[in-house]
Amino acid sequence: MSSTTTETPSAATTEVELLIGGMTCASCAARVEKKLNRMDGVSATVNYATEKARVTYPAAVEVADLIATVVRTGYTAEEPAPEVEAPEQAPHDPELSALRERLVVSALLAVPVVLLSMIPALQFDNWQWLALTLAAPVVVWGGWPFHRAAWTNLRHRAATMDTLVSLGTLAAFGWSLWALFFGDAGMPGMKDRFELTADRMDGASTIYLEVAAGVVAFILLGRYLEARSKRRAGAALRALLELGAKDVAVLREGREVRVPVARLTVGDRFVVRPGEKIATDGTVVEGVSAVDAALLTGESVPVDVAVGDPVTGATVNAGGRLVVEASRVGADTRLARMAKLVADAQNGKAEVQRLADRVSGVFVPVVVLVAVATFGGWLGATGDTAAAFTAAVAVLIIACPCALGLATPTALLVGTGRGAQLGILIKGPEVLESTRRVDTVVLDKTGTVTTGRMALQAVYVAEGVDERQVLRLAGALEHASEHPVARAVAAGAEKRVGPLPAVERFENVPGRGVRGRVEGHEVAVGRLAELSVLPEELARAKDGAERDGRTAVVIGWDGAARAVVAVADAVRETSAEAVRELRALGLTPVLLTGDNQAVAEAVAHEVGIDRVIAEVLPEDKVDVVRRLRAEGRTVAMVGDGVNDAAALATADLGLAMGTGTDAAIEAGDLTLVRGDLRVAADAIRLSRRTLAVIKGNLVWAFGYNVAALPLAAAGLLNPMIAGAAMAFSSVFVVTNSLRLRTFR
Repeated sequence: MSSTTTETPSAATTEVELLIGGMTCASCAARVEKKLNRMDGVSATVNYATEKARVTYPAAVEVADLIATVVRTGYTAEEPAPEVEAPEQAPHDPELSALRERLVVSALLAVPVVLLSMIPALQFDNWQWLALTLAAPVVVWGGWPFHRAAWTNLRHRAATMDTLVSLGTLAAFGWSLWALFFGDAGMPGMKDRFELTADRMDGASTIYLEVAAGVVAFILLGRYLEARSKRRAGAALRALLELGAKDVAVLREGREVRVPVARLTVGDRFVVRPGEKIATDGTVVEGVSAVDAALLTGESVPVDVAVGDPVTGATVNAGGRLVVEASRVGADTRLARMAKLVADAQNGKAEVQRLADRVSGVFVPVVVLVAVATFGGWLGATGDTAAAFTAAVAVLIIACPCALGLATPTALLVGTGRGAQLGILIKGPEVLESTRRVDTVVLDKTGTVTTGRMALQAVYVAEGVDERQVLRLAGALEHASEHPVARAVAAGAEKRVGPLPAVERFENVPGRGVRGRVEGHEVAVGRLAELSVLPEELARAKDGAERDGRTAVVIGWDGAARAVVAVADAVRETSAEAVRELRALGLTPVLLTGDNQAVAEAVAHEVGIDRVIAEVLPEDKVDVVRRLRAEGRTVAMVGDGVNDAAALATADLGLAMGTGTDAAIEAGDLTLVRGDLRVAADAIRLSRRTLAVIKGNLVWAFGYNVAALPLAAAGLLNPMIAGAAMAFSSVFVVTNSLRLRTFR
């Protein structure tokens, strides 16, 4: 996307996306969001998983003011740099590399400390001083990101997960230093043992070096796995952005000149050879080929294209040489708009996430108070300072709200990214809530259940007439006409009998039909006078076709009617299967159309729909949706035309066919990039699966904290075990979300 700042529908406000740096947990995101929302007229959403803020602000506020507010809160902010040209390879991630280096060094130093502290047989004379030597770099250097963030938060009178980790590890390290230098722990021959609970007796001879070093190493491991998983979660969107061609052979004064795609302008003509990606959206002006759109839409079968057909950027030319005239470039292309829809969805928040954010925002101060109360309670009840300290540190370390902060955004990242790979664009996280409740799906007929194009359906011939001859003569004559029915007859004839003969003395009679000379016969098609007398069997066929809602066309030559062909808007091959899949999801399908009742019922019968609402004017489609909702139904609407836009927006869930108009796509909650109704069922299943993963994540995250805090406060958890549990709770949530990558 070439620009990060765009005007919103309201002229008084502007929207900008900011990259936020320095966030380490959900509490950080909650703080930044809170500070931005306190500015006059500013509305902000901060996403911890994507490390982005989407901010709407009034004219009186500048982007520099927003950035300054974030900086004053203790974090960094900047606008994303415009992408002039996509890199050939994903850039190296220096933050991930630095985190991995810190983890490896800390783990190598922490493992001997943990082993020495846990296994008395390894404890030689003065082992504790070796443990101190190894643990000190882990606590100071390995834990430096936590200590620095905690100090920054303290200066801003705030507390986050880093505050808990820093407090816990420094307290354990500080206690150990006091016991070594001023207590009995530094004496030769000192022995220590590892306990799962807070069962320590003599504080002066007790050290917690394994806790300090082990917790830092465990949390660094959790942070690294989390960062790597988040990167994998966003891989689908990055792959989508990198689908486009890098350069293109533009025709300049009859010569091919290879230039970067960014320099293409509307109207440029460019060459696409077999195997090359089409550089941008356009129209074929020369050549015939097949286009493979599998990478962009998930559609496995290449689509034939010829002169006049539209093609989409980032699809692959699988056949012959094409010359394409660019119709959309840059941020207007279908690929760029798809990427923006996905990015917007990933940056949004579902209602369940807002609840988690509110909990995370107050969680850390509460935990600090619980830790102080735990220490005081243990000390008052037992008089055992070491046990009280152990329980308090365990409380500080285990109660991290990270899993809460990651529960929704990571599932959204993976779910929306996987959807994009399958040709399903989810507009926002609130859409997921709607898919769960939907029980009725309204299907617009034309362009959704049907192709929206007339096609030859049946041929009825008089006795003794050859069907192939009918198709050759009628197809040749209709090929010279521009009427949609004529084009359907010509295309059907060419498909069934092959190349068509030439036409002489072609004549178009407005409103009546066409006539001309083909292969020595005077041929007429339509409602011309010479076709007014029909044999009985043809009259019956014509009446039957019209009763079924089809357009009946009479064909004759040499003064006599010889055949009737039936033409109709063709039902998509996949529509019946799609209806079965929608029923399997518990949805009741309803067919909605402006066509007459006979046509609608014929189509409904063919695809397996029981309820039909026909002869509806475009402006009345909204009323139909409202009426269904008034019956107590939760309605999804699938459509593709301008006249569907209002109904899509009115429905509880709007699914726009990506082959349709921009107005319909803008109004829909879900966009189905392929013109295949089966994708509607896939979209609802993916949305429901994503919502289920989010809820599973939240149940785990809430349940973990609810169960872990009392255990830690009761002294039933060693702080090092608490650190491991906390780190892996976040990893569990992210890994659970990554399961969505396998959705089929």
